[in-house]
Parts: sequence; structure tokens; C-alpha cells
Amino acid sequence: MEVGVVVEHVQQVAAVRGDHAAAAGDVEGALRSVSRLQAWLTSSRTALTKQLAAHATFPEQTAADCTRGSTHDAIRDHERADTLQHTPAMADALDDGNVTAGHVDAITTTARNLDNDAQRAELFDCVEGLVDVAAIATVSQWRRRLGMEANKIRRGDGMDRLGRQRRDSRVRTWVDNEGMWRLDGRFDPVTGARLAARLDAATQALFAEETPDTCPSDPIEKQRHLRALALARTICDHGAGGGRPGRPEFVVVVDASTPDGAGGPSVDWGIPVEIPHRVLADLIDDGTVHAVVVRNGVVLHAPGTLDLGRTTRLASRAQRRALRALYTTCAIPGCSVHYDRCKLHHIIWWRHGGRTDLDNLLPVCTRHHTRIHKDRWHLTLGPHRELSIHTPNGTIHNTGPPSRAAA
Repeated sequence: MEVGVVVEHVQQVAAVRGDHAAAAGDVEGALRSVSRLQAWLTSSRTALTKQLAAHATFPEQTAADCTRGSTHDAIRDHERADTLQHTPAMADALDDGNVTAGHVDAITTTARNLDNDAQRAELFDCVEGLVDVAAIATVSQWRRRLGMEANKIRRGDGMDRLGRQRRDSRVRTWVDNEGMWRLDGRFDPVTGARLAARLDAATQALFAEETPDTCPSDPIEKQRHLRALALARTICDHGAGGGRPGRPEFVVVVDASTPDGAGGPSVDWGIPVEIPHRVLADLIDDGTVHAVVVRNGVVLHAPGTLDLGRTTRLASRAQRRALRALYTTCAIPGCSVHYDRCKLHHIIWWRHGGRTDLDNLLPVCTRHHTRIHKDRWHLTLGPHRELSIHTPNGTIHNTGPPSRAAA
């Protein structure tokens, strides 16, 4: 979009905002201008984030600082830039305000769910011929169209549909802004039918003759509530071992370098929501508790063997517990990927003789693990796990000891 056109849209929006007696048609036109301006700004931010990568070692963190946003937003901009690089016609449409960021994100998500780079390349080629469709479609309509095209691409390589659906099974969990632990899953139809039958049977068996006091009065919400209780009861009481009670594991971090306000060390139970102490006591009675004591980036005590030498390349559960006490996210500055989704990287690479010892292991996300190997970053750790990152262009980035509070 030319700068003059951008100015015209801004002036139109400002004029209508200032006219409280503006006609409905003028207000609708101003809203369309806002949409086109948002698309142009998204295009600009995406392009600038991509440009920043040539100047900054950690462009996501720098972009987040510049925009006062999050590194997650900056990573999403980087993903958009990659998508638009493969679909130049869509990039032009976004810059002209004819499509939105949501349309681009739908392409990114659809491509990510395909099975290989050849399929993704085919999708990108297909998108180039569908820009006019995207320009008149809502994001939901565009997402459905992309899904249809993805299914055609998958069928073209002869994959069995059920097999593909099983490969596409996913579960994700998170804590929302109200402190509620959330669960979202998608399963192939066969597994889904089994899960639905098991959940229906559990709901009927548990609540056929009694209704919990927590039930809402609305009948639809009541059924959803009962199914949630049945799911929780089924998993917590029976676990995944064919009827054996499942025992949750809690890693309790005692941080000797952080006072609790009463003269003692801080204690973190690793539970992402605030719960009453009485409930916490009942919870840990049913679980397995591992205590890890840390101070200023050093593990003072942790259960299990923490140094395995050259006996194995893979880190043990004991090592993962110990490092979880120090890190809540990827160790690379500004990265918000949760620790449980990180790999344990050998500071001195395994193939270079590195040992699987605690002081040679660092949690990094898949993206940064790739950059360490592909871009030949050289990492070193100090005595308190101070991290130094040396890049091939001579840039050195230093951090202090890991801090759980910083995440």
C-alpha cells in the first residue's frame, strides 16, 4: 500500500471518529479502513522483524522490547515472515490490506500440520492461486478452504486417512488468566469414539444417583460440568496403567538464595495455580515428592545420580528434575517455551566427547537447539550456570544465573 493511501485511510478514520453524527455507511467505511490499516501494519511489522534478524543475535527479544509485546508475538511475526516468503502474492495482498493477519496465520498452521516439506511446498503453490478467494473470505472460511486443499494434498500421496488422523492426534494444556487449568485435545475418530464411550459410562456411573453441589443449574452446563468431574476422577483414580492408581510427581524447589519473607528459603511446589494449603497437603499425600535444593544457580541437593558421564547420551529423569528446579523455560534469553517442552542440550556436544553430566546440560527449545547446531553457536556455562553465547559474527551475549522468578 502506498504511503499516500495509508494517510488517506488514517484521515478517514480520524474524521469519522470525530463526527458523532456520522452516517452508518461512513462508520462502516471507516471500519474497513481500520482493517486495511491493521493489515498494512502487520505486513510492516513482519517485514521489520525479518530485517532485524540480520542485525540482532536474539531478534525476537529485541522486537519484543521495541513493540512492548512478548517474545511469543515476535516469534509469530517471524513465522508469518517465513510463510509470506513462500507466498509472495499473499504478501502483496496483506500489504495492500486485502487480507488479514488471520489469513496468513491460517496458512502457517495448515502448513505446519502437513507431513513433509514437499506437501508444504504444494500447499504454498496452491495458496498463490487462491489469493482472490482469501480476499473475499472470512478467516474461518479461508481456514476451511485450506483444510480442503490440505486433504487433497494428503490424498495425493496415498496416505491412509485413519493413519493420518492418528498422526494428527494432539493434546495441549495451559493455565488461563483466571487460574483455571485448561485441556484441549483432538483424536482420530476411533480413539475418539472409545474415549467418548468411556467418558459417558464414567459420568453415568458416578452421577446417576447423585448430583454434586458444584453443578450449575443450566442443563447444558450441568452435563459439561459432570463430564469434567468424570474425566478428572477417571484419570486421577485409575491412571494410565490399566486400573493401577496413578501417582503424580511433584518437584519441590527449595531456593536458598531467595528468602520467603520469614527468614527461611522460598519453597516452590511447581503448581501453576494457587490452591489452599489444606488442599495442597491432600494433593501431595497422593503423589511422589522429590525435593531439590538450589542456591544461586547451583543444585545443592537432588535425588538420583546427576552425572552419567559417557554411559548414555540421553539425560535421566533425575537430571531433568534437577534442571527443572533451575529453569522454568528455555535457557536462551527471552525465550518463553516451557521447560517441559525443551530438550537437554550438551554444552560440549556429545559427538565431540561431551559428557551427560549436570554441568554439561542445558534446556533449550527445538527452535534454539536447531540454531545452536545450524548457526554454530558456542555456549559456555560459568560456576553458577552463567550462560555465554558466542556467535560466528563475534557477538557475545552473557546472562546471569538462571532465575525461576524471571520467567
